[in-house]
Amino acid sequence: MKALFIGGTGTISMAITRLAVELGWEIYLLNRGNREAPAGTKQIVADIYDEADVAAKIADLNFDVVCDFIAFHYSALERDYRLFKNKTKQFMYISSASAYQKPLSDYRINEGTPLANPYWEYSRNKIAGEEYLMKMYREEGFPITIVRPSHTYDERKIPLGVHGKKGSWQVAKRMLEGKPVIIHGDGTSLWTMTHNSDFAKGFVGLMGNIHAIGESFQITSDETVTWNQVYQSIANVLSVELKAVHVASEFLAAVGDPLGFDFTGSLIGDKANSVVFDNSKLKKAVPGFCATTRFDQGIRKTIENVLAHPELQEEDPEFDAWCDKVIAALEKAKKI
Repeated sequence: MKALFIGGTGTISMAITRLAVELGWEIYLLNRGNREAPAGTKQIVADIYDEADVAAKIADLNFDVVCDFIAFHYSALERDYRLFKNKTKQFMYISSASAYQKPLSDYRINEGTPLANPYWEYSRNKIAGEEYLMKMYREEGFPITIVRPSHTYDERKIPLGVHGKKGSWQVAKRMLEGKPVIIHGDGTSLWTMTHNSDFAKGFVGLMGNIHAIGESFQITSDETVTWNQVYQSIANVLSVELKAVHVASEFLAAVGDPLGFDFTGSLIGDKANSVVFDNSKLKKAVPGFCATTRFDQGIRKTIENVLAHPELQEEDPEFDAWCDKVIAALEKAKKI
């Protein structure tokens, strides 16, 4: 079985690539070659946005599966349709669980939950991509499968709710320095963290799967945690006291969005909502699927890896100063 991954070295796709190779898939990666390709893969060095060049390089190739991991606008999928409509038996699209309706009418999420997110352009673009592909499936028979991940993490990034534009390391650094950290809301809303190795098991199970054509699937862990538990688990691994400051998501959006943090999208349009995912559709299509990495176990491996690799510790002084300013303002307000 032969698959082409557009991207293939990101948080989600790296784990999928490794597992697919392990299971005997012949994997081609189409990217610009900026990251070392995983062992056992074949690389096509090209910019997917140079459609003519890509078409020339895949002219003699056909695939059982093609997946675009880096399509963020429906126009990219229009290009993918032109490139692969006669070259694959299955086209898989990475959408997002953030596309589900906000505010939610029911915290229990399945593939039948409506798609509508007025708060986040990223999610609206994913919805538009899904709608385009379903149109191509219905009208042209293009064999599509839509996959909706939620908050998926790997060994390179610490998953958090509130962080700056340079990632989450600055929050861990604040913890290590004994400084307070911001948790959105009161920290009791429900969330799901999925380790990329677990996500890969569900995804690879859908590759070449006759029950996946024309269907959408969410792939997440079955574990539910609160944001307080997320931050406490991180503090436990760092062996520090968690000094939490709870701040309303609406306030964070009001004071953070002007600086480009986009908390309206990432919080109000996503992480501030309580969600519990029902993966029964995936388990029916992929018998035996089970996410086995508990968050407190997975985050330990992540943090240990980040601490061991200074290049993963990108500081964010702008966000750090902003946190101090927000926390100081709240402390001052308490004295009114």
